[in-house]
Amino acid sequence: MTFKSALENIHQKGFFGDYENKNKQNLIKISEIKNLLILQIVQYKSSNISLRDINIDGLHLNNEVLKVNCNNETRILWFGPNNWLLISIKKDLLKTINQILRESDFAVTDLSHSRAIIEIEGKNSIEVLKKGCPFNFNKLLKGNSVNSVFNGITVSIDMINDSPNKIRIFTLRSFGESLHHSLTDACLEFGYKNI
Repeated sequence: MTFKSALENIHQKGFFGDYENKNKQNLIKISEIKNLLILQIVQYKSSNISLRDINIDGLHLNNEVLKVNCNNETRILWFGPNNWLLISIKKDLLKTINQILRESDFAVTDLSHSRAIIEIEGKNSIEVLKKGCPFNFNKLLKGNSVNSVFNGITVSIDMINDSPNKIRIFTLRSFGESLHHSLTDACLEFGYKNI
């Protein structure tokens, strides 16, 4: 299957907004993240399997609210009770997961082609999110994720780093362009660079 970018018609590289006479290193950077394996993993209520016994790419599933388990290649975001979103650059990880997680205990759904992912980076990226999202971003730390809305669009937000701020925003593919427009509009006052 050929992958087609959710934002290929609108994400144009360059500088935008109030970027003139500003240090280009301090501008918000916006990029589309693509070609990742994205899986939703849900443990059935009837399952007796202990989460401590499960190891996916060296990571465990846990039920800590907002918590992200990660290594250099894979991130597992807590999505809700017994519900996780796995993101990985390892496309072949799906085969391993299907061997580890039995169908009688877990539902594993491949969402790789149904999501748009926008990454924003820079010191003002939290201020951008505050403009359209009701979540208290002063409490969002590196290694946390949250499900919320941004200007009425359902999103999942993953705090990759907090020095400098690097945040990934996931939405349904069909809302990708609307989310991109909303985020770039919120970035105009700070100046931003599409990369």
